[in-house]
Order: sequence, then structure tokens, then C-alpha cells
Amino acid sequence: MQRKQIAIIGGGPAGLMAAEELSTSDMDVTVYEAMPTVARKFLMAGKSGLNITHGEDYARFTTRFGASEACLKSALDAFTPQMLRDWAEGLGQETFVGTSGRVFPKAMKGSPLLRAWLSRLTERGVAIKVRHRWVGLRNGALLFDTPDGQIEIKPDAVLLALGGASWPRLGSTGEWVQGLREAGVDIADFQPANCGFDVAWSEHFRERFAGEPLKSVVTSSDAGRFEGEFVITRHGVEGALIYAHAAALRDSLRDARRTVLTIDLAPGRSEERIARDLARASSKDSFSNRLRKSVGLSPVKVALLRECASPQEMSASELARLIKAVPLAVSAPRPIAEAISSAGGIRWEGIDQNYMLKCLPGFFVAGEMLDWEATTGGYLLTACFATGKAAARGLLNRLTNIC
Repeated sequence: MQRKQIAIIGGGPAGLMAAEELSTSDMDVTVYEAMPTVARKFLMAGKSGLNITHGEDYARFTTRFGASEACLKSALDAFTPQMLRDWAEGLGQETFVGTSGRVFPKAMKGSPLLRAWLSRLTERGVAIKVRHRWVGLRNGALLFDTPDGQIEIKPDAVLLALGGASWPRLGSTGEWVQGLREAGVDIADFQPANCGFDVAWSEHFRERFAGEPLKSVVTSSDAGRFEGEFVITRHGVEGALIYAHAAALRDSLRDARRTVLTIDLAPGRSEERIARDLARASSKDSFSNRLRKSVGLSPVKVALLRECASPQEMSASELARLIKAVPLAVSAPRPIAEAISSAGGIRWEGIDQNYMLKCLPGFFVAGEMLDWEATTGGYLLTACFATGKAAARGLLNRLTNIC
């Protein structure tokens, strides 16, 4: 019997994990990647430490995907964070849990893991063809633009893992949306996720504090309360603490509501204590020195107070209230090209239990193409791996039942 031909389009984590799952079957598996090399976004993410998953309790882990929790649950159950760590260690990359609960390879970078992974895929017979950009369908065949001209192939099944729309220079351009929409696939518009936000800083604040971290704060929004630090940028605010609020802030702005991130600049002190300490401060000290000596506020925190209100005119109790709840108005999310990830994509209602497109039988989808989002912390990569594996298993199930 002739071996089945499987085409995986997209060489990111979801596509490569699908290739690994399919490589154990009696099928010929080929990965087609538009860029000169595979997994470019994966490698970029690993430059500052590859956060592959999170070490928190698994029941808590599965709640990190918002409205898509139920849709992702079966895929995550089949490839849990611990299974992902075991998989990495099987490739010779031991992992550890950092102080924040995030899980990293001991090598920290993504390149050693990727090299070992690609080596294993090659040994199992997976073919990887780079500079092959999928441009559409013709009479049931896949069309690719290649350095040697346009080619067409007609595999037995196709698994799409084309990514979302963030970091387009690394390959996730979202160009696939129009073609699939024309084929009847229901796709939610892409939006930035895990992104910074614009703030209307004064010129003085921007010039003086752009690039400065705001440390040891607690931030609040409709997303909840989170502690940590973020960075002041020329445009506004950026960093992991901001990403935790990104979906809530973005959706509020989309609904044309006034959108505020509330910041507690002194989370270790009560409002009452701060008011008492300020009332006892020497009137001879400057405003900045009063706040530094009485409350321990850094220059950037003092300047932020001035950006958001007129604190010099306040009583000790009013100023204490402001320090515990600074209202920072954000005006817009940063462009999706700057975002770490994207929200939106193929709606879950458009795929079956095998991750197959209902309106395109024989086409399976995985990764950021699907309509889900999560904050940073290892959740993004874990779900990409898990859906890649789930879609591959769905493809095998489909072909087995057909045969």
C-alpha cells in the first residue's frame, strides 16, 4: 500500500510538534516553511531565557486561557506542563523552575533544544522544506512559491500551523486569513495580546524616564491584581506586569470606555500609615524628598504621581490615597507587530473534535491560528505544543477511520 503523504504548513512549535507526533506513523511527513529557517519566533523568545511552561498547580494552569479554557482542556490534558518538561529532558535539555514559577531549560536559550529536536525529526524521516510559501489552492492542490518557481502538491491531509499576526518579520504575518475566509472559515480578527499600551506622557516625563523600570508595585484592572514591575517607554508602558492586564485593557478600549490601570506605588504600607508618615514629614523638605523619606518612593514613582494628578496641592490623607491608587489612563494598545502574541484567529466552532476545519475536510489547524490567548509565563508555548500534538492525533484518527 502506498504511504500517505502529509503536508504540515508552518515550522513553528505547533507545526514541529505535529510533525513529531506524525513521524511515528507509517506516513511521509513534510514540513513547509516560508522563512529561510524554522522556528524563528521560538528562537527569538529564547534569547532572554526560553520560558517553555509554568510550574504552578495544573488545575490553576488550565485557568490561564480565559474563554478558551474549555476548548483547550483536552489538548492540555494530553500534553501537560510536566509532560512538556519530560519531552525536553528527553532531548537532553534539563529544565528548572524559576522563582516566579516559570520553567526554563537549564541552557536558558532555545537553540540547543531546537537543534536536538530537528535532529530527532530528521532521524525519523521528517522532511523540512524552507522558503516554501503557501499561496493557495488550485483544483484541490496546494500551491507554493519557492526559489525555483511555483509548485503544487496534493497530499492526503494537510495540517496548518501558520501562527497568528504578531512579530510578522519572523514569519507570523496572518496573510493566510483572506484565503481561508474565502473558503468559508470563520475567523475572528487578530488583535494584539501581551502588548504595551500608549500613555500621553508629558515631554519632560518621557525624556527623563523612558526606559526606567517601575519596581515593586501592584497593578489593578478588570483582569485582577498583580504584583511586580513594568517599564516606562517613550510611548507608554511595557512589560510582563502590563501583559497580565493586556486583554482587559484592550477590550475596554475597544468598547470605547475610559480605560485606567490603577497602580499601588507602596504595596507594603497601608493608606493610614502613609498618611501618618507624610503628616510627620518636615515641611522644610522638598516634595520629592518628603515622599522619598516618608514613603520610600523613587524619583520615577514621584514623577508618575505628578503625571497623573496635582499631588503637591493635596493633604496628607489625599496624597496617601493617591499613592495607593494612581489612575494611569491608557489610550491604545501598541501595534500588533510589536506584540508578543495575538488574540483572534479561527473560531473554535469552525473545527471538529479532531481539530479539522469543518468546511475544509482534510485540513487540520493548530497553534496561534486558533482563537485563544494567554499571558506570558509559559502558557503560550505550552498551548502551541499541545494543540500541535492534538491536531496531529486528530489527523491520524481521521485517516484511520477513512481507511
